[in-house]
Amino acid sequence: MIEIAQSTPTSSAIAALVEQHYAFGPVVQHEFLRRSFNQVYGLRFADGRRAVARLCADRPRGAANLTFEAAALAHWSDRGCVVSRCLPATDGSVSIKVPLPEGCRAMALFEFLEGEATGKAPERIAAFGQGLASLHAAGEGYAGPASRYALDLDYLIRRPLQTLLDLPTLSADLGVQFEAIGQRLLDRIQSLGALAQVLCHGDAHGENNFVVDGCGGALDAHFFDFDEAGPGFLAYELAVYPWSLHPRAPDAKLSDERAGQWEHFIRAYRDRRPVAEADLAAIPRFMAARQIWLLGEYAGRTATWGTQTMPTDYLRRQVTTLRQWDEGLLLPLTRA
Repeated sequence: MIEIAQSTPTSSAIAALVEQHYAFGPVVQHEFLRRSFNQVYGLRFADGRRAVARLCADRPRGAANLTFEAAALAHWSDRGCVVSRCLPATDGSVSIKVPLPEGCRAMALFEFLEGEATGKAPERIAAFGQGLASLHAAGEGYAGPASRYALDLDYLIRRPLQTLLDLPTLSADLGVQFEAIGQRLLDRIQSLGALAQVLCHGDAHGENNFVVDGCGGALDAHFFDFDEAGPGFLAYELAVYPWSLHPRAPDAKLSDERAGQWEHFIRAYRDRRPVAEADLAAIPRFMAARQIWLLGEYAGRTATWGTQTMPTDYLRRQVTTLRQWDEGLLLPLTRA
C-alpha cells in the first residue's frame, strides 16, 4: 500500500460525516473552502443553518488543541464576546475522528459567522483593535482545560528554527545565519524583562474576524479561526497585525498608509485596555518572531507542500529581511 502524506476529502464526504455524527439534519449544500494549515469546508443544513468544518492537518507542534479551543471559545462567548464557537457532536464531544489513508485526523464543527474582514477604513480598524482588547479582557478569568501549547519563546522561535534547520533546501551557511538571528532575537526579547501575558487568539491579523454593525450605530468585531489560540505574550498578539501590514522583503518599507492603519489599531486597543511601555517596545521583536514561526510552519509541511515551496533563494531573502528587521527597521511602529 502506498504511504499517503495528506489526503483531501471531498466536501460531499465531509457532509456525509457531519450528517452521521452531528444532530443538525441533512446537509443541502457543501463546499471545500480552502487548504491552508488545515482543510476547511462550508456546510448549509436543510433548516438554513450554516457551519464550518475544520479537518485538522498534521502540525509541527503536534496534535490538535481542540479541547482547550472549544472551552476557551465557550468562555469568551459567556462573557459577551462574539466568537465562532465549537459545535458538539451528537455524543457531546468537541471533535470526531476521520479515518483517512494517512491515519485518523480530528475534525471539528464551528458556528458560521456573517460579515466582512477588517479592511482599511479607520473606523473598522478601530473596531478590530477594540474587539481584540475586549477578547483579552474577557480571557483573564479563563479556568478551563489547559492548552497543549503556550505561545512562548520555545513555540515561537526555538522550535520553528529547529524545523527550519532540517530543511533540505537550507544551505549550511544559511543555517548558521538563521541560528544567529534567532539567538539575537531571543536575547533581545529576554532583555526586556517580564512581559504581559494574555489568552491569545494567536492569529489576529485582521482577516480572522469580521467587522459588523452593532448597537447604536457602533461597529463590533466578531472573531473566528482560533486554531492558534493559547496563553502567550500580549506583545506577540499585538505584533501579528503590523506583521501582516509590513512587506516581508529585503529593504521594503512600510507605507504611510499602512503605518496609519497600525496607529489606528494600537490607539483603539489602548483606549480599551492599557499596554505597558515594555510590551510596546517588544512588538517589533515579536514581528520578527512571527516570521520565524511562519517559516517553521512552512518547513514542517514539506511532506505535503514539497521542498520547493521554500527554495534556497527564498530562504536567503528571508535571512536578509530578518537581519534588517533585527537592526531596527520596524522600531518606529512602537509609537502610539
